[in-house]
Amino acid sequence: MIEIERKFLVISNAFKAEATSQTKIKQGFLNTHPERTVRVRLKGEQGFLTVKGKSTSDGTSRFEWETQVSKTEAENLLKLCEKGMIDKTRYEVLVGNHTFEIDVFSGENAGLIIAEVELNHVTEVFKKPLWLGDEVTGQSQYYNSQLSKRPYNTWNK
Repeated sequence: MIEIERKFLVISNAFKAEATSQTKIKQGFLNTHPERTVRVRLKGEQGFLTVKGKSTSDGTSRFEWETQVSKTEAENLLKLCEKGMIDKTRYEVLVGNHTFEIDVFSGENAGLIIAEVELNHVTEVFKKPLWLGDEVTGQSQYYNSQLSKRPYNTWNK
């Protein structure tokens, strides 16, 4: 279960007109060790527990395991998480043969918008929409686990 993805900043809200869905997400981290993260997520009415391994040196790939848990279990696990919650709205946009997941952060990370695209292999070619900005793949400060510790609104921009 290797996840291969690339991340980009988003430079306009044009993606919203193309979105096929939008879902509120609240997530926290039971563990944010550099070798592994353990995430609890409430996505709409569904709960998830996810374990992610350390990223490759270029940041494109890492082990990921996820299982669904009940909403109540997720809510209870969120109470055990490390300090710093992530609140965001996820939009899904189909571009060519790929689905981009665009996260519009709120709370302490308001102002940050990141698009992710999952790939089948590292060198896979994909269409880049006009609203896609600079690539931030592998830049750890954009990982949700790091945003929970050092929110976007604390950065010197």
